[in-house]
Amino acid sequence: MSDHALRLLRQDRRLAELAAHPFDFDLDRAAHGHGEEVRLASGEPLEVVAGDDTGGTYFVCADGSVLYADSEGTAGIIGSSTDEALELVIGLPGWRDYTQLSPDDGEEKILACVTETEDEIREYYGIDEERAELRAALGFPERSPVELVGRLCAALARTEPDFVLLNADEGCAYDRLGPDGPPLWETVLAAGRADLTCLREGDRNAWREVAEDPVRRRLTLRAAQFDRAEGDFELLRHLLRHETRSSMTEELRLAAVLVGLYGDTGDLPLLLEVRETDFDTACGLSGVPEPGASADELRQWARELDESMFGTDPADEPVSTWTGLARDQGMTELARVTLIRELDDIVMDQSRLRCPWAPRTLATAPLRGLAQDFEELGDLPQALRAQRLYAALQETAWDRASARHTLVRLEREAGRLPQAVNSLVAVREASATPGDDSLRHWRRVNLGRFIAEEHYRLTLALADAGCLDEARALLTAADAVLGELSDDAAKGVRELAGWAATRVGEGD
Repeated sequence: MSDHALRLLRQDRRLAELAAHPFDFDLDRAAHGHGEEVRLASGEPLEVVAGDDTGGTYFVCADGSVLYADSEGTAGIIGSSTDEALELVIGLPGWRDYTQLSPDDGEEKILACVTETEDEIREYYGIDEERAELRAALGFPERSPVELVGRLCAALARTEPDFVLLNADEGCAYDRLGPDGPPLWETVLAAGRADLTCLREGDRNAWREVAEDPVRRRLTLRAAQFDRAEGDFELLRHLLRHETRSSMTEELRLAAVLVGLYGDTGDLPLLLEVRETDFDTACGLSGVPEPGASADELRQWARELDESMFGTDPADEPVSTWTGLARDQGMTELARVTLIRELDDIVMDQSRLRCPWAPRTLATAPLRGLAQDFEELGDLPQALRAQRLYAALQETAWDRASARHTLVRLEREAGRLPQAVNSLVAVREASATPGDDSLRHWRRVNLGRFIAEEHYRLTLALADAGCLDEARALLTAADAVLGELSDDAAKGVRELAGWAATRVGEGD
């Protein structure tokens, strides 16, 4: 990491003014910050060091990389250090027009773009003598526009997943500055494809190591799903046998399908043995043909399942398949960023949730899945975004109360206690005036117990936070909810109610 040039700018007013005009790297604008509160999805710190006259901001990240964010919601890494970023903005004052260029475009196209942009700048500002002066003062060599565009392209490619910028209030991600990177599935499948190649080459160590490692096994099976070869039947049988160690997984079903597609009735005993591994596999593979089935029946079963659940195009797989496999490989930020962009797409266009067979109905399960995924990643702000929208879209009183109960828990765990109190008010209102009969039995079932428990847990959290007036008020509401429950539903809550009452009493 090098910030030598930045320090020189801060020490020399003449150089700072040259950087600001005409190269639009203005240190004075750092005092104004960015146009809105922002943060990195990774949680790493950011420091504003400069701005430009379009409302854009230059940030320095924890590792020294420079992130540029414009005022239109687009951001990207433009250098691995402030020195590298300054060399870029001085050497290519029109660099914002080149973010879609790459060395593959060739020298002629790059030079033509640079010449056109710089000629337009020269109509208003001098840049040639100023560039030479700044380069000399800051110790920058004279690099060709083609080399600088290559550096910009490489820097922008590093933006995701570690440097994705979020609006701090709403949690939505800035668009990517520059071209899109490779699809998620390509990155996730890379290790599985490498292992599949080793297995096909007959590497016996790989056969043992892949089969015994649940993550490598799953990835290899996914690689085999999209790269099918006639000679894979033995390695597929091998992986199928070992995947039973994980009980019922999508990859176990996939392995059974890939084996079944060969139509070898000699595989029926193996498939039936796998089916009977445990209760979950018996349910998940219940459709496996019974002993005595013909080759055509076996192929038909496998083909129908393949067409309905798998297929041969990785782009057709649900994004959750790839984010799950990314997390399993330790690619946490890659999974997080993909899920954030998935949630952003839904927030911006809720029609994505419409059921094809019932256009007036919204299938909100993807939002609940996103909330759970974010919670597992430890990203409570994003989990709250997803759960809040999920709760708002529920149609029955039962679903609204249940979704808001979960929202209360997430708000409490995130330390957003006033919001959690308000959400509990909404839960009580939903149960008092439901608008339909879906909640008629809530007092006698687990939902009632869960709602009462959350009242007391939030009471304890308020007391621990020193909010005793709020804790007392909520304790009164909690006792009222508990009083409405049936004896069976209330049994598991009374001990927690006692703790909450004692804690509030201690505060008094």
